[in-house]
This record gives sequence, C-alpha cells and structure tokens, in this order.
Amino acid sequence: MDFIDSIRDLSSRIQKQVSIIQTEEATKTAFVMPFIGALGYNVFDPSEVTPELIADVGTKKGEKVDYAILINGKPTILFECKWCGGDLDKDHASQLFRYFNATGSRFGVLTNGIIYRFYSDLEKPNVMDEKPFLEFNMLDIKEPLVEELKKFSKSSFDLDSILDRALELKYMREMRRIIEEQINNPSEDFVRFFASQVYPARLTPSVKEQFTQITKNTFKQFINDKINERLNLALASETLHVDEKLQPEASVAESQLELEAAETDKIVTTNEELEGYFIVKTTLREIVDSKRVNIRDTVRYCGILFNGSSRTPIARLYFNEPQKYIGIFNDSKQEEKIPIATVDDIYKYVDKLKSIALYYNTQKGQDLTGKSLSSFTFKGKKYETKYWKDMLLQISKIMAELHADRFDSVLTLVGRQRPFFSKNPGDLRSPEQIEGTDIFAEVNLSSYSAVKLSKNVLSLFGYPESDLSMEMQ
Repeated sequence: MDFIDSIRDLSSRIQKQVSIIQTEEATKTAFVMPFIGALGYNVFDPSEVTPELIADVGTKKGEKVDYAILINGKPTILFECKWCGGDLDKDHASQLFRYFNATGSRFGVLTNGIIYRFYSDLEKPNVMDEKPFLEFNMLDIKEPLVEELKKFSKSSFDLDSILDRALELKYMREMRRIIEEQINNPSEDFVRFFASQVYPARLTPSVKEQFTQITKNTFKQFINDKINERLNLALASETLHVDEKLQPEASVAESQLELEAAETDKIVTTNEELEGYFIVKTTLREIVDSKRVNIRDTVRYCGILFNGSSRTPIARLYFNEPQKYIGIFNDSKQEEKIPIATVDDIYKYVDKLKSIALYYNTQKGQDLTGKSLSSFTFKGKKYETKYWKDMLLQISKIMAELHADRFDSVLTLVGRQRPFFSKNPGDLRSPEQIEGTDIFAEVNLSSYSAVKLSKNVLSLFGYPESDLSMEMQ
C-alpha cells in the first residue's frame, strides 16, 4: 500500500472511532501507534520505537516521553500525546519542550491523534522552537503536506534535507498566517500599498475606508477565480467518455474545449482496459442494470463508474505500467490498489466489486417516506422484519453475539439529549431490550433515524455500510 493510501486508510478509521475514544491511552493505541506504523517504524520493536522513554530534566525525575523513534540508536523524533478530544493549544508543548532539551532529539511532535504538530530547533540549537514548522490534520488531509510527512518515514528519512525544508516550511507557515490576516482584516499599510497603485489622489479617511473594503473584496474574488480555474482544469483532464446528458453546453469557453481536446489526444484506451471493463460490467449485471456501469478513461488510469459519475467510482484499471493494478473503492470512497498479473485476475475480486455496486444501487437517493421494511440483508444473510425498529434490534443482537467482549461500546452512541442505548430503561422514551444482553435500545425512531442508527452500530464494530441492504414495500 502506498504511503498516502495508508494515511487515508487511517484517516477513515479515525473518523469512525473518534466518538468512542475517551482517554489518552485509548488515543495512543487506536490513533498514534498506527500513525507511527504508517511511517514505517515497528512500534513493537523498542530498539526502533521506545514507549515511555525516560527524559529526566534537572531535579525532575521519572519524566517520560510517550514515544521516541530511534535513528541509529539515538532518540530522534519524540511524540507527546494527548487525548483526541483535548485542545493542543492549551498544552503549549511545555512538556515536549523539556523532553526535547533533555534527550537531544531533533524533532518533537505534539499530537492528540488527529492533529500532529512538528517542532525542531531552527531558531536556537538544542532549544525547541515555540511554533511548529508543520501541522498535519488526519481529518483534513492535504496531499502537499502528505509529501512533507512522508519525509519522516523510515524509508525516506534524511535529517539534513528535512531540516532544510523545515526552515522553509516554518517561514511559509507564518507568511500564510499573515496573508490570511491581511485578507480578512487588511491593515492600513496593506490598504495604502494597493490603493496608491490605482488611486492618484490623496487617501482621505473616507477614501481609505472605501479601499479597505475594496481590498478585501478583490482578494476574495481573486482566490475564488483561482479555485474555479483549477477546478475547470481538473475536470477537463479527467474527462473523456461522458454521457450525452453530461456533454458540455455550447456556452463552454472555447479555451476550455481546446484544453479538453489536447488532454483527450493523450488518452488511448487499450484492448486490455476494454477487456477489464467488460469483465466488471458483465460481473455486475447480476445485481445492477449493466447500463449503469460506465467507462471513463484518463491519462493515468481507466475508470469504471456507477451511473457515469466521478462521485460514484467502482474501480480503476492501472494498466499503463508493466505491473498492473486494479483499484477498488469502498463505501467511504477509499481506494484499495491491488496488484494483478493478468486481466483475468479481476475475477478474484468479484465480491468487492459487487459490494460497492450494491451499496451505490441501494443507497443513492433512497427515499424512505411512506415505506415499510420487509427484510434486510447483512453480509449475505437475509433477515425478515416487520418494522424499522426490528432491523435495529436484530443488528444489535448480531453485534452482541459477534462482539460480546466489547458490545457495551454501543452505550457511547448518544443523541442530542438522550442516549440511544442504556442499561437503565428509564433513560429511554421507548426502550426495548436487546436479546441476550442487559442493554436496552431506543425504538421511538423515524425510519430514517432507525436506518442511520443501525449503520452507526455496524460502523462501531468495523463493518462498512455496504454490508447492509434493505428490501422495502
């Protein structure tokens, strides 16, 4: 798995688990250790990753760093961890500051398992800087920052190159902050600089006030224009085969059409890609109308889409290199790239392909108004039901049987004012006991809420939404 795929996979897991993580220790186990593992370090080898590294400072004894990554036997990257619900700004990295000085490390990382702030000693040797040079948010992944993060991985680590880049990142981070402040609330000098370029007369207070608003509006419009320009370029480079209803209208700019034509000239749909597409299309016709499985080739890969929309990708065929891959998506839009030797190897992954196609087929635009539930299917097994609450109770029962040791975690699922599950029926409006347990479920729910809660229960125990389908009447 590529580094960025590992980070995205961890991000997806964090989104599903963050609501049930209540302690610092749980944060370290569920989020931080996998993060260090994604960087390529063995968290179970103390000669590579040392937990609770002793970092005594002066008269303070027993000081310990949560994790230390050792390079050539020396502590090089320290991790100070907080609970995922904590505010890193309140900690001010004071503990990490002390540990950094005591251990002679080169990098310190303050994290709550979601946000990672990277520090070094760029301003004064052996004294950790007050401000981080890099901040990475696992719930808001930006690809350029993934490349910076990758430099800390075991396979890419080079101290000198990271330090050189860190200094640049530090200044860029501060300059971005200043630019953002000036755009939202331009200073007098900032306004005066631009106004003097276009307004020849004296800047009276009223004129200055007018130009303050003009400056704000100009910058915001400029940014919006640049965003739209990038979006148009991205759409053009990805588009080849489009359904008639998606064809560009006559009002599309001539330059946009020229760009699209230039990109299209680079795309060649090979016989192997067509063969792979028809294998997927033929396989999926057992569960969906084959007309809803469409091909869209690009320069980098050949895409297979549901209903011809890039928002509902089924698979991607990477056949341009000697080593072929098929990328298959799950219901969280996460892609799993799988190496294959021949096109026929696609047949090995029929179940994964059917799973995502079935998910799109049953979830897209689903309207539950006025409908009753006749049955549902979980992981291929069908269960007869009469009411929407029956599905919730049955799914809860199944999870209790499969995960008896941690089924109590459903007690963490709460609404705005009341819990959805409780061992005290008095906590609920309409409680019904989950068979085989001492836990009650709230069943006074709309059809939509019952479906959503059922999916949340499945997600809590690691099952994707695509494992569940419903039959209504």
